[in-house]
Amino acid sequence: MPLLSYLLHLGDDALILGHRNSEWCGHGPVLEQDIALTNIALDLIGQARLFYQYAAEVKGDGATEDSLAYLRDVYDFRNCLLVEQPNGDWAHTILRQFLFSAYQYELYKALRESRDAQVSAIAVKSLKEVTYHLRWSGEWVVRLGDGTSESRRRMARALEDLWMFTGELFRPAPFEEVLALGAGVTVEALEEPWKAHIRRVFDEAGLDMPQTPAFQAGGKTGAHSEYLGHILADLQFMQRAYPGCNW
Repeated sequence: MPLLSYLLHLGDDALILGHRNSEWCGHGPVLEQDIALTNIALDLIGQARLFYQYAAEVKGDGATEDSLAYLRDVYDFRNCLLVEQPNGDWAHTILRQFLFSAYQYELYKALRESRDAQVSAIAVKSLKEVTYHLRWSGEWVVRLGDGTSESRRRMARALEDLWMFTGELFRPAPFEEVLALGAGVTVEALEEPWKAHIRRVFDEAGLDMPQTPAFQAGGKTGAHSEYLGHILADLQFMQRAYPGCNW
């Protein structure tokens, strides 16, 4: 069912990145930024809940937001590979958030015009949150890229590690192709405005826009990196150990 797969894809992206960000809680470089990233994690998990609630309605058969988040296995998840990558240092986490928030910003802007009223409503609400995520992470990209030689080195390394995963964002999975002119959007059309925003921030940060192809893909169709299994082992432990827990 394309709509179900699409909703799970959107929810999975938000849930996995939200969980990754939550791993920084209590470990941020300063208290203010620790709190900021934790709030972004909560925003993303809230977005995931909205998509999962709708997906549960579409799926039926007693499905709930909890069963969709906690009782699916690795190959059933449809998140892109970028969001499951390790946190690494602060530069890696910041750049991962910036690259994905820039994508989410364009995605949710387009999804406001979705023919599916519930998808449109979720996009309208979520866009307000993502606008902040994008501004916050972009400011940090500039601060690190145009900071000390060490912060610049770390940001350059993060870019080298993460850029390869960005191409998947704009390569449609089968369910996206089916929904492109209805409930979903044509993701290929989001790439140029995404690149334009990335380039503006990189120019301010003194970072070079990578020219190498971003070739790593597979998450949308269930072919994940080894990291997702470790994430789910942590994320799903309570529900599997104590069935019936509710958010």
